Amino acid sequence: MKNFENLLNILKNRFEKNMNRHQNLKWDDVQKKLEANPKKLESLQKMEETGGEPDVAGFENGEFLFYDCSPESPKERRSFCYDQEALDKRKENKPKNSVTEFAKSLGIEILNEEEYRHLQTLGEFDSKTSSWLKTPEKIRKLGGAIFGDYRFGTVFIYHNGAESYYAARGFRGVLRV
Repeated sequence: MKNFENLLNILKNRFEKNMNRHQNLKWDDVQKKLEANPKKLESLQKMEETGGEPDVAGFENGEFLFYDCSPESPKERRSFCYDQEALDKRKENKPKNSVTEFAKSLGIEILNEEEYRHLQTLGEFDSKTSSWLKTPEKIRKLGGAIFGDYRFGTVFIYHNGAESYYAARGFRGVLRV
């Protein structure tokens, strides 16, 4: 098994510094679950390496929920269109990847609107950037995708063409452990 000692130390320190994100949860319980799931540790390592600053943001159905908690949308995950279909439709100036494909490569899911709104109750995120969100199928079928940000003390959810991409828009993920 790969050595994840450094990652576990980073996660523990972040967990302890941000107890408001996970009141009533104990690090020892989180660590036991992580150590029993090396594949999940690999995904957390990738989240960390791409600037996500993952931290426990909840506990649901017996699973710890790790969200990307970086103040702004993770740097290494910006300038992507929404999905492979959108990437294939672009004729010129194609981005290097799509959000859905990159999330799969990390082993995580893209935050949906409800999860994003929950994240925003834990702090202020995306005050200078925005993050693609898991888009409902009915919107995606019509060529759109949704994203969120935090401006003027308010969480905003917007729409855009799925093939668009911006230097200040990335995505945040969730990993269930």
